[in-house]
Amino acid sequence: MRRNILIIISSLCLIACHNRTIYNDFQPVPLTGWNEDSILRFDIPVSDTTHTYNVLLHVRHTDAYPYQNMWLFIGENTVHYDTIEFYLANDRGQWLGNGQSVIEMPVLYRENMRFTDTIYTLTVQHGMRTQLLPGISDIGVEIIRNQPE
Repeated sequence: MRRNILIIISSLCLIACHNRTIYNDFQPVPLTGWNEDSILRFDIPVSDTTHTYNVLLHVRHTDAYPYQNMWLFIGENTVHYDTIEFYLANDRGQWLGNGQSVIEMPVLYRENMRFTDTIYTLTVQHGMRTQLLPGISDIGVEIIRNQPE
């Protein structure tokens, strides 16, 4: 019995050690559509500023999304602003992400980033040419710590 408990605890510790995701959160978008004035805000606690991290955005959408691509306006700590474009579907109209009724598309936003503050604020706003963007259900942010070199 003790041996089984020890094996289970050791296995859980090994699994926890290999999980490099330090943050993963999603914010829902209203079913009526994502308004161009709606800014999603993520306040991300960072406990270790000595490592480098990859920042991924996750877009969850349905078949009601009418476009092949998407533009997002990204703000970082109100100091750095970016505009990114990525594709949600290929040239044949097939969705590129994973899922059936809700498709999730991960997008690498920043690679090998080093945080300077213990709170990292990221804002996300759609940059499409329509006021009310249909078919988006959630926007998420994932922060993954890189392996030490």
